[in-house]
Amino acid sequence: MGATCGHPLFCLSETLSEFLHVHTGNLRIERSSLLRKWYDLMMENKDDLAKIITAESGKPLKEAQGEVLYSALFLEWFSEEARRIYGDIIYTSAKDKRGLVLKQPIGVAAIITPWNFPSAMITRKVGAALAAGCTVVVKPAEDTPYSALALAQLANQAGIPPGVYNVIPCSRTKAKEVGEALCTDPLVSKISFTGSTATGKVLLHHAANSVKRVSMELGGLAPFIVFDSANVDQSQEQWHPSLGMLGRSMTYTWTCVCANRFLVQRGIYDSFVKKFAEAMQKSLRVGNGFEEGITQGPLINEKAVEKVEKHVNDAVAKGAEVVTGGKRHQRGGNFFEPTLLSNVTKDMLCITEETFGPLAPVVKFDKEEEAIAIANAADVGLAGYFYSQDPAQIWRVAEQLEVGMVGVNEGLISSVECPFGGVKQSGLGREGSKYGIDEYLEVKYVCYGGL
Repeated sequence: MGATCGHPLFCLSETLSEFLHVHTGNLRIERSSLLRKWYDLMMENKDDLAKIITAESGKPLKEAQGEVLYSALFLEWFSEEARRIYGDIIYTSAKDKRGLVLKQPIGVAAIITPWNFPSAMITRKVGAALAAGCTVVVKPAEDTPYSALALAQLANQAGIPPGVYNVIPCSRTKAKEVGEALCTDPLVSKISFTGSTATGKVLLHHAANSVKRVSMELGGLAPFIVFDSANVDQSQEQWHPSLGMLGRSMTYTWTCVCANRFLVQRGIYDSFVKKFAEAMQKSLRVGNGFEEGITQGPLINEKAVEKVEKHVNDAVAKGAEVVTGGKRHQRGGNFFEPTLLSNVTKDMLCITEETFGPLAPVVKFDKEEEAIAIANAADVGLAGYFYSQDPAQIWRVAEQLEVGMVGVNEGLISSVECPFGGVKQSGLGREGSKYGIDEYLEVKYVCYGGL
C-alpha cells in the first residue's frame, strides 16, 4: 500500500482517505442502493451467518438467527436514511444574506466492536457511516472476527467499492496496539466504539490529542425494578425469551442493556424469587449452541467464567443465598450454571459491577425512593426497566431513572427505528434511528451574500 507508511494501519488509513473521495462522490441514491443490496445478501445468507455467530461465540443458534435479522435491519434502515440527509436554508437578519447549512461526511471512521453481538454492532455503525458517505475500517473483537469478515465478503458482492469497508482482525496481544493506532492516526476523523467503560476511557484519551469525533456505547449495569403493583408473571416473561421475550436469555446477560440488578418490592419479593427460580429451572437449558432447545451456550472465555464465579462467591460471603445454580456447569469448559441469588445487598460486587454472565441477583426494597436511589447509584446509565400498574408512578420513575433508555412494563427495547445510547459513563452519542447517521456527518454553515 505504499513504501512511505511506517505502520500498516497508517497505510490503510491513507488508502481509506483516497477512497473517501470516491465514496462521497456517489449520489445518495447510489449509496442507498448499495446498502439495500448488502441487506438483500444478508437475508439470502442468513442461515450461514447465524452458524458463524454460533461457532465463534457459542451463542445458541436461535439467538444467532435473531441477531442476523436484527443486523440486516440496520442496513435496510440506513439504506433509506441515506436518501434523507437534509440541510437547511436560514433567513438571517440581513436582507442580502442567506445562511445555508450543509451536512457532509466526517471522513474516515474507525469502528471497534465487541464479541457479544459480532454482527449487529457492525451493521449498526457501518450502515450509518456508509449512508453518510464515509469510508470505514472495522476492528472486530479478537474472539469473534469471522462475522466481520463474512459481512465484508457480502459487502464486496453487493458492489460496495474496494477500500470503502475494511476489516482488521487481530490477536488479543495486538488489540491495544491496533486500538491506539486507530485513535491516533491523523487521517482517521471518527472513532465509534462499543465495549467496556474502562476501555472506552483509554480510547478517549488516545483520541483526545487529535480531537477526533467520538461516539461510545459503554457499560450498562441496568436495573430491573418490580413494584408491588406489577404483574409478577409478566415481568418474568419479559426477562426471558422462552417465557415471552425474544433475545433475553441467560446467555445474554452478556448484553450491555440486559438486567443486571433485580430490585423487587418487599410485598412481592418472596413470590417473585420463587416463580423466577421455577421458571429458570424449567426453561433454561445449557449446552452446545447448535443443539436444539439450548437457551444458554458457553461464556466467551475463561476470564468471563472467573468473573461470574467471583461475583457469586463475593455475594455468598456477604450473606446472599444461592436459590439455583451458583457454580461452574458439569459440562466443564466455559459453561456456568444459570444462577439466581436472593438476599442480595447493594454492597455486593454483582450490584456494583457488570457481571456479563448468567447471574440474576435480587435485591429487596421497601419504598419507591429507595429503588430509585439504588438504581441511580451506578456511574453508568445505559438502560433501565421497571414494572408497575400505577400511572403516576410510571411517569415519576421513567423521568427519574438516570439512563438513556427506559423499558416500562417491557423488557425488549432495542429497535432500529429508536435511538440507542446512554448517559453518565455509559457513553457518548446515539446509534440507530434517524439520529444515528448524524454521528458521521459534519454540519457546515455557508453564508451566501450579495442577494
